[in-house]
Amino acid sequence: MLNAFRRCTQRLMSTATQPYPFSKVAIIPPPPAVPAPEPVKVGKGLMPYLTQRLLSPEKLELLARFGKRHPERILPGSVLQVTTRYAPTSFTGVLLAIRRRGADTSFLLRNVINRTGVEVQFFVCSPHVKEIKVLMRAGARGTEGRQGKRMRRAKLYYLRDSPDKMTAISAGMR
Repeated sequence: MLNAFRRCTQRLMSTATQPYPFSKVAIIPPPPAVPAPEPVKVGKGLMPYLTQRLLSPEKLELLARFGKRHPERILPGSVLQVTTRYAPTSFTGVLLAIRRRGADTSFLLRNVINRTGVEVQFFVCSPHVKEIKVLMRAGARGTEGRQGKRMRRAKLYYLRDSPDKMTAISAGMR
């Protein structure tokens, strides 16, 4: 019995059957790097490549409206309707938070559908986003849409826990 146990532990502890994970045998060499085309090495063809990647003027205007200094900026607590190219084609909800990261700026909308809270995060510069319409603005500035009460917080995550406040915000829409 003891000898069988010793043989079993020796077999389990042995590295002779399989290579050690950090040995040279186990290392997989990386694939060979594809060299850059010759014109790009000398700087030709770089500007057309960059202009393909630039944002359209419509996306730049949307991005500016989510900024802090735009006169008609979109504030948390506003009710927005986002139309996308793919399903779901449109989503309406209360703006809970804005995450400002330049071209990666995103915002979080929340709505209650069939007594279930649904939150969707949209990226402003995404090609999937077709249109963002402000149905009710938080704050008294601006002329687009109806005016609602301005929120004192930048992130309205507390609305997740209190559905009565959430419905009070969107009640102005009915």
